[in-house]
Amino acid sequence: MKPASILSPIVDFLLVGGLSLIVFVPLLLSGRSDLVMIGAGAQAWIATLINMPHFMASYRIVYRSREMILKHKWASIYIPALLLLYSVIAVSSGENARVLVIILISISSAYLAWHYTGQVWGMMASYAYLDGTRFEDSERFLIRTSLRILLTWHVTWFLYTQLRDPTLVRPLYYLVSAGTLVALSLGAIGLTKVRRRTGKLPPTRALVAWIAIFVWYAMMARDPKAIFWIQIAHALQYIAFPVRVEINKTILEGEAESQSRARFILHMALYGIGLLALSYIVAQVVPGRAMDVVADVFGEEPGKAAPILILTFINIHHYFTDGVIWKISNPEVRKELFAHVVKAKA
Repeated sequence: MKPASILSPIVDFLLVGGLSLIVFVPLLLSGRSDLVMIGAGAQAWIATLINMPHFMASYRIVYRSREMILKHKWASIYIPALLLLYSVIAVSSGENARVLVIILISISSAYLAWHYTGQVWGMMASYAYLDGTRFEDSERFLIRTSLRILLTWHVTWFLYTQLRDPTLVRPLYYLVSAGTLVALSLGAIGLTKVRRRTGKLPPTRALVAWIAIFVWYAMMARDPKAIFWIQIAHALQYIAFPVRVEINKTILEGEAESQSRARFILHMALYGIGLLALSYIVAQVVPGRAMDVVADVFGEEPGKAAPILILTFINIHHYFTDGVIWKISNPEVRKELFAHVVKAKA
């Protein structure tokens, strides 16, 4: 029997981390220090086509209805309003704009560490749920503790690589880097406990998600600029889930209205085109226009800060939107995400 999946078993495997393992492990084994290998222009387009759509897909879920917006006011209204206010203060502060941008980037990086490791746990929980497996409290504690050690590593890595003088944080960075071996051991113990209890390991896709983040962070440790590829791997890992929600909602609404398969295909095609079009506007058009406008009003230095503020705004806002739309413990979330599985079993 074909295992339950988000999109399909093979596509799920590749997106959740399989593709990144196929690409990153040979790169690490090659011994090369430059792991990015492409120029800034190519990076910008890859980010536009892959990374930005995963932000837009989360916005589609949060802002799809008035009910959803009002249900999650902090994520949909208050947080973006606060970020907008901060950005306006930053660009209007003249020479202090750079300092305020650095503060916001630092906050974003701390949230990024939480976001990456939290998403991996979400992947593990989701694919275990699809497999009919659940994690007991002790197993969950061990695996999540391993991910929290990685979260700590990510934060110390940011400080170590971004501070002009990393002398003060170097001992901590080395200590936490050694601690990633502890993280690997704790997670392995948690997974072994699952096997002893159930007679089998968690599903491959859950294991791949957990293994992949260790490889992602090995890439970043080797070459800090490789975080670009980690952002792409993270976006690929994410995108299957909002796409599945869109598919499920479209199918359910189509059945209620007796819509044809052709109409469903058209809807999903427009969904994909819409995500890409919005991504192009937000990533390629808005930053340049914003830079020109801000530079005209507040001067050249704040103008340079505008594109960075926009992208950082989107990143931080995304962390909060994710916090309200992807809670597998929430029956409503499970209903939207796994409707196709329930229907198949019926």
